[in-house]
Amino acid sequence: MPYFDTASAAPLHPVARQALQASLDEGWADPARLYREGRRARMLLDAAREAAAESVGCRPDELVFTPSGTHAVHSGMAGVLAGRRRVGGHLVVSAVEHSSVLHAAEVHAAGGGRVEEVPVDRFGRVSASSYGERVGPATALACLQSANHEVGTVQPVAEVAEVCAAAGVPLLVDAAQSLAWGPVTGNWSVLCASAHKWGGPAGVGLLAVRKGVRFSPQGPADERESGRSPGFVNLPAAVAAAASLRAVRAEADGEAARLRILVDRLRRRIARLVPDVEVVGHPDLRLPHLVTFSCLYVDGETLLHGLDRAGYSVSSGSSCTSSTLTPSHVLRAMGVLSEGNVRVSLPAGTSAAEVNGFLEVLPGLVAGVREQLGVVEGGMTGAGGAETGAEAESLELDTLGLRCPQPVIELGRAIGRVPVGGTVTVLSDDEVARLDIPAWCAMRGQTYVGEAPRPLGTAYTVRRAV
Repeated sequence: MPYFDTASAAPLHPVARQALQASLDEGWADPARLYREGRRARMLLDAAREAAAESVGCRPDELVFTPSGTHAVHSGMAGVLAGRRRVGGHLVVSAVEHSSVLHAAEVHAAGGGRVEEVPVDRFGRVSASSYGERVGPATALACLQSANHEVGTVQPVAEVAEVCAAAGVPLLVDAAQSLAWGPVTGNWSVLCASAHKWGGPAGVGLLAVRKGVRFSPQGPADERESGRSPGFVNLPAAVAAAASLRAVRAEADGEAARLRILVDRLRRRIARLVPDVEVVGHPDLRLPHLVTFSCLYVDGETLLHGLDRAGYSVSSGSSCTSSTLTPSHVLRAMGVLSEGNVRVSLPAGTSAAEVNGFLEVLPGLVAGVREQLGVVEGGMTGAGGAETGAEAESLELDTLGLRCPQPVIELGRAIGRVPVGGTVTVLSDDEVARLDIPAWCAMRGQTYVGEAPRPLGTAYTVRRAV
């Protein structure tokens, strides 16, 4: 059964398994003790730190092991914000950061700090100039991921780091998705990563803080890990994390070139084989193993279950797969279609046959989901079908209580009932409509007029252009 969700968690690398088993026997003692078992454990911990620091591109004494990547992000942000509190409480983050960064930003705002988001383009990429417009004398910290976890877009970290450095502002980089493929370039100040993203064991994170960055660890003082990550280090897991990172880096160039060919095939073939699909993320500046696409008129949860039954494990940023009924903040910030969203992230060793098998089953599954929802592909005006005859200059559809993708389906059915220049207004209480109706207009060549609040829900108006 092909596993295509390595962006969530990569399978344990063989080197990680070997290192974990070996260090369970040799590294169980307290590395702070002076007897032989402690000295042996200390040697293992020091070697792991040196190996991890070499892969990150920092000094060993700048890097500590944490209980997770999320812990590294939270500790890193809190430490810098506290260390620079005399500068000010201004925090700058991109709109597509991982939830761990955004949650820490919410805590900062709740404590009286000011958080400012940097917008992204339709590919999910920020610009260095956008950071330059926002960082200033009162900015304590700026944050930017190295590559996006949902759509794979690679961010201009080096350029943003240069802008931040010119303003005297440290830059924290969440490198969880990209570290397996190479070091993060540029003059970053703080870097965080998570071992289970590259095939290391879960429950190990990396936190690197460059010398010269003002950093005040939060919480009770602890003598371990430079006071930045309290508690007894999971030494066997740390050893396995460092060993596996070095191993995947040795394979990275060749594997990236091979997987990029497979992902390029997915991007091209999905766009040809599946009607009304939007492949999202940057076409060139992206991770080599990841592709994300959204399917119009498709319930994401049903599609993922269908792919699972067909033997393919994939992920989604669609609100249809969660209980929140709100679209992914990444897709929302990009302004792209969120319904029927699928993220495919290939692990090392994925074969062309596995990718071809996925391409064989996907079109039929999408068509089946649409049929369940009463959508016949090509049967609606604006989706390749014939006009059924205009009824009025304007129509209003009451879709209150209907969830994605039903409001968009009703819009697709109704647009042919007004003449070119006529309008269809969709009344919806589903937050997803705010994103998916404009995205539908862009895909179908219609004009999105705008939205207006109503006592119940929101009215979204579309003008028929074709």
